[in-house]
Amino acid sequence: MGDGLDIDLRQEPPTEPSGGLWGALQSWGPPLLAVLVIRSILIEPFQIPSGSMVPTLAIGDFIVVSKFAYGLRVPFTDIEILELGEPQRGDIDVFIHPPTVNSDPWCRIKRIPKDWTLDLLPFMPGPEQPCTIDYVKRLVGLPGDTIEVRSDVLYVNGVAQPREQVEDYDYVDVRGCYPQRMTQYRNTLDDAQFTTLQTTAYGMHARDYGPVVVPEGEYFFMGDNRDNSADGRYWGFVPRHYIRGKAEIVWLSFDPCESGGVPGLGAPRGERIGQWLE
Repeated sequence: MGDGLDIDLRQEPPTEPSGGLWGALQSWGPPLLAVLVIRSILIEPFQIPSGSMVPTLAIGDFIVVSKFAYGLRVPFTDIEILELGEPQRGDIDVFIHPPTVNSDPWCRIKRIPKDWTLDLLPFMPGPEQPCTIDYVKRLVGLPGDTIEVRSDVLYVNGVAQPREQVEDYDYVDVRGCYPQRMTQYRNTLDDAQFTTLQTTAYGMHARDYGPVVVPEGEYFFMGDNRDNSADGRYWGFVPRHYIRGKAEIVWLSFDPCESGGVPGLGAPRGERIGQWLE
């Protein structure tokens, strides 16, 4: 009886933690894999580096993008396995910028080591540059739509989309951090209501565009800062499988033109944190 109790209560000697590469993989592998899967399937954070979507998105905003807004995909691929909805006019989407797609069909595979380390280990093999660059713009044209822009007014299928001038807006570009006076308009596009900017500087208006018909399976995007946006008017349409997801909320924001904040980021904008996007 006593021997039995001794055996039941005997404790195994403590196991020394594994060292080296295997130990690091055991410690960091599961959480890193979880982060990668979440970023690939569910949500992903993006930073806004330019003013093409001002005033909706400010330079220095960090946004959360829902990657399952339109469908679920096989992790780390563009293969959709479950359709959950279709992009709608007025959506703010993050998508692959078509002109930046690497012509090497194996680029994505070669890039995996750097994706797994989140580019934190520069000595890992693979292309130094990403295989694609992501853009964020507003969807204004669906497959089959006829799109035209005249004097910054958007026409969809021959109909001018309603807009109403509101108070002027001081747009601050980080390339000089000086304000530029802009005319601001409240727009309606189907069920979406949002604000766009138009420059007041003589000769700086974007040229007229179209009319063009959006091809089947593709979409047409524009920036809300209409005269300061390199969008579909300059490089064309976005295939459906290039759309990564729908921008939902600003979770963090820094003003790069304000000093006294975080080095390299600027001063925090508390009023923008938690702002849902329209």
